[in-house]
Amino acid sequence: MATRPTSAREIAAALSDAPEDEALVLMERYAEDPRKQVQHAIAAARKRIERAVTERDRVHGMYSLMREMGGEGIVVGVDEVGRGSIAGPLTVGAVALPDDPEILGLNDSKQLTPERREALAAQIADVALAIGIYHVEPASIDAVGMAQALRMAMAGAIEDTGVDPDCVLIDGNPMHVHPKEKTLVKGDARIACIAAASIVAKVTRDSMMVAYDEEYPGYHLAQCKGYASAEHIAAIKERGLSPIHRVSFCGNFLETPPLF
Repeated sequence: MATRPTSAREIAAALSDAPEDEALVLMERYAEDPRKQVQHAIAAARKRIERAVTERDRVHGMYSLMREMGGEGIVVGVDEVGRGSIAGPLTVGAVALPDDPEILGLNDSKQLTPERREALAAQIADVALAIGIYHVEPASIDAVGMAQALRMAMAGAIEDTGVDPDCVLIDGNPMHVHPKEKTLVKGDARIACIAAASIVAKVTRDSMMVAYDEEYPGYHLAQCKGYASAEHIAAIKERGLSPIHRVSFCGNFLETPPLF
């Protein structure tokens, strides 16, 4: 049996490291301890547990809304990344999640750090019932326009899952890409499978842009991911366009002919 902590420092360390159930026991055990360090540690542990409970409730709500809107059966969430970029593909992710386990931390990919997105993408890959990805390259975006490119990508990502969904939940407004689609504005922050799709799409596309940065150096693609940062625009003005730039998006930035 482990030795019960007795010094204020030992108690504080135990409260800091303990899993939630053990922390609750320690908080009760030392609730009347008069030492300030112990009471501060108890207060910090209480806040940590409250945050964990709030997070579980938030994520559980995302799964509940997924099932409420999607009904029984396989529900595929769909989201895009790269719509406003001036270089690189438009990428759409499609993900079907089981009801259990619930993945803590799911959220709109834009609200997450790169490291958190990577970790969550790995969890999604482990538990997802199906994952689909579809890219529309810059030349196709230039040829058909963004609205049609987005419909192509969403339909392609849904097909790439390899499943026949009972419902398709899409972030944003109606897209008319699937007969069983339903849409919800800000769905990437409200519905579990859409959030998962946004994370998968973001991580996949970001990785592509990092690789493109090596292939087409000088445009800061690894940093800006193809969006119109000041450094990216300056590079276009200096160097012209690369083969992965969307010509129809870049007219205002061109001062010299393309180099490629």
